[in-house]
Amino acid sequence: MDLLWNAYSNVSDDEEQPKRQRLSSSSSNLPKRHLPLPSPPLFHQTQSPIPGSYISKRQRALMGPTPVPLPDSVPVPSPFTLPGSISVTDVHHNILSLLKSKAKDHQSQNLISEKLSETLSGHTNAVNAIHWSSTHAHLLASAGMDHTICIWNVWSRNQKKACMLNFHNAAVKDVKWSPQGHFLLSCGYDCTSRLVDVEKGLETRVFREDQIVAVIKFDPDNSNIFLSGGSKGHIKLWDVRTGKVVHNYNRNLGPILDLEFTMNGKQFISSCDVSQSNISENAIIVWDVSREVPLSNQVYAEAYTCPCVRLHPFDSIFVAQSNGNYVAIFTSTPPYRLNKYRRYEGHVISGFPIKCNFSLDGKKLASGSSDGSIFLYDYQSSKVVKKIKAHDQACIDVAFHPIIPNVIASCSWDGSILVFE
Repeated sequence: MDLLWNAYSNVSDDEEQPKRQRLSSSSSNLPKRHLPLPSPPLFHQTQSPIPGSYISKRQRALMGPTPVPLPDSVPVPSPFTLPGSISVTDVHHNILSLLKSKAKDHQSQNLISEKLSETLSGHTNAVNAIHWSSTHAHLLASAGMDHTICIWNVWSRNQKKACMLNFHNAAVKDVKWSPQGHFLLSCGYDCTSRLVDVEKGLETRVFREDQIVAVIKFDPDNSNIFLSGGSKGHIKLWDVRTGKVVHNYNRNLGPILDLEFTMNGKQFISSCDVSQSNISENAIIVWDVSREVPLSNQVYAEAYTCPCVRLHPFDSIFVAQSNGNYVAIFTSTPPYRLNKYRRYEGHVISGFPIKCNFSLDGKKLASGSSDGSIFLYDYQSSKVVKKIKAHDQACIDVAFHPIIPNVIASCSWDGSILVFE
């Protein structure tokens, strides 16, 4: 048996070995076949599902998040646009001669503004305040509810809108030219006051607060100092050079509506909203600037809010626009008494923040009115001298020109600005 097994095993080994070699050699010469990859499952396909068909959680997870279409890019407005020129070279020659004369020959002319001279259009919402530049008297600044400040070259022969400022992020409440020249201070609902170099188009300083800033006022003797008042009843005295608060005046007041320095700059007058309080004695307060204390808070005892206070340019009196549809008269020296026998009445307030202003010589007082009219009063007699129907909606602010006495500008709740002469 062993001999038979050996015989068969030898034969098979000899025969099997060449067969393996032939197969291996032949298989190496055959071309390689590439098998197709298996197709992915149906739920891996990226084709969009049929609208209205059911999609399981696993399918939604494998499909990934639904791409959200990107919103169209909204163009960000430039903070400073210059459609016109602030240069005096564009001004008419006759107006330029009046501006250069410094009103020496016009002080004695008791002229009344009544002829519409210029219509300034550019704001898309209500205009809250206007202010003439005392150093560049051909320029008028306006603060709008459309978040913008417009600077108008009023008598330009070309483009009257000299430039537009978009530095504020919300409605602009007040605007004031600095006595130093091309610097403009503004405040608004974005809880800031901002100082801008108009000539360079640069924002030089931002003064931030924790309240809506409603009013600003430069110190008449120091242009580096200004007051601000806001919605929480806080009044602050700022230094422009450092950007810091010098004094705080807090007395748990209502929203501050207006501020006005006295002639010597050592006191100032504040007006606040007392409509939500049963105490009307804080409606008008006279403050000591350096000591941060009120000198009198019982100036106006009537239950009306006063949206505006203005100091007479020469006499020791100030006036307050009352929501009782009249302008009240007070002494600007202690004991700060109300004149109970004389007032300016005829215009209507109707809850609007309507302002008033004295003329350059102090002989006239101008006030806006909710019916869109401008009322001109004689300072001594308190009688209405002229009523000008100016705007279709409430006339909010009026401003006499700082050099030409018979020129007056007005702005309205409808966004229009008019200049009369």
